[in-house]
Amino acid sequence: MKFEVTILGSSSATPIFNRNPTAQVLNVNEKLFLIDCGEGTQQQMLRYGINMQRIGHIFISHLHGDHYLGLIGLLSSLNLNGRTKPVYIYSPPELKEILDIQFKYSQTQLRYPIHFNFTRVDKSVKIFENFDVVVETIILDHRIPCTGFKFSQKKRSPKIIKQKVEELEIPVEQIPLIKKGHPFIDKRGRIHTSVDLTIESGEPKSYAYCSDTACSSTYLETIKNVDLLYHEATFMSDMLNRATETYHTTTSQVGELALKAAVKKLLIGHFSARYRELGPLLEECKAIFENTFLALEGQAFEA
Repeated sequence: MKFEVTILGSSSATPIFNRNPTAQVLNVNEKLFLIDCGEGTQQQMLRYGINMQRIGHIFISHLHGDHYLGLIGLLSSLNLNGRTKPVYIYSPPELKEILDIQFKYSQTQLRYPIHFNFTRVDKSVKIFENFDVVVETIILDHRIPCTGFKFSQKKRSPKIIKQKVEELEIPVEQIPLIKKGHPFIDKRGRIHTSVDLTIESGEPKSYAYCSDTACSSTYLETIKNVDLLYHEATFMSDMLNRATETYHTTTSQVGELALKAAVKKLLIGHFSARYRELGPLLEECKAIFENTFLALEGQAFEA
C-alpha cells in the first residue's frame, strides 16, 4: 500500500533560489491529499507529473500567504478544466471568506462544489476518515492560528494467497469471509484456517505535518512515534532569537523534538531565504537526529 509524500515547495515566506513556498502531496493508496498550497503549486504539479484533477482533499494549515496563495489559481484551473467532482477543504474558517470574495469579483461560477471543514485551535480533533486513513489536527504555536495534520493509516485486512485460491478453487464470495478470519472447507471436506490462506498486510504508517510553529512540547504527544515527521526548520541555531521572535523553529530544536517524540524519519523544510545552501541546516539537525532529510522540491519520501 502506497504512503508517500512529494515535496512541491520548501521555502518560507518568499520563493527564492529555486525553492517554492510550502506545498506537499501525500499519496495514500493512490488517493492524493494536498497539504498547503503556496504560490505556484499548480506549476509544481505540472513539473513533477501530479494530476491536479486527482486532488480531492486540501488541507491548509494557516492563512499566511506562503501557505495558501496558490489555492485560488488551483481551484480556478480545476474549474476551467471541467471539474465537476467536489473539492473538500480543511482550513481556518476565514479562508472561505477570502475565496468567496475572489470568486465574487472575478465573476467565477464554479462547476463543482467546495465543502469546507473548519479547523479549530483549542484542541486536536479528527477531521477526516475513509477506508484507508484517519486525519487529525496538530495544534501548533504560531503568530496566527495554525494547525498541523497527522495522517494515520488504518490496519488493512490480511491478503489472500492467490496460489491457495487457485489450488483450492476458492469462490470469490468466500474471500472476504476468509480475510475476516472464517475457515474455508474445500470440496474434499478439509478445513483450512484463515491463517493458512492469508498473509498479514504491512504495518500501518503515519505522517505528521508540522507547519509554521515555535518549537513546543505541547504537540509532542500527538506526533509521538510517527513513521515520518515533517517539521519546519526555518533558521539555524545561531538565529534562535529571530526564530523565537517570529514563532519559528531552529534546526537544533527540531532535532531535539524528533528525539523526544521517537519518530522514525524526519524531514525539515520551510527554509529562510537567507540560506542559499541548505547543507549546513541538514548537518546541524543530523548532529542531533541522524535520520534527517531535506524536504526538497520534487523529492518523494515513503513513511
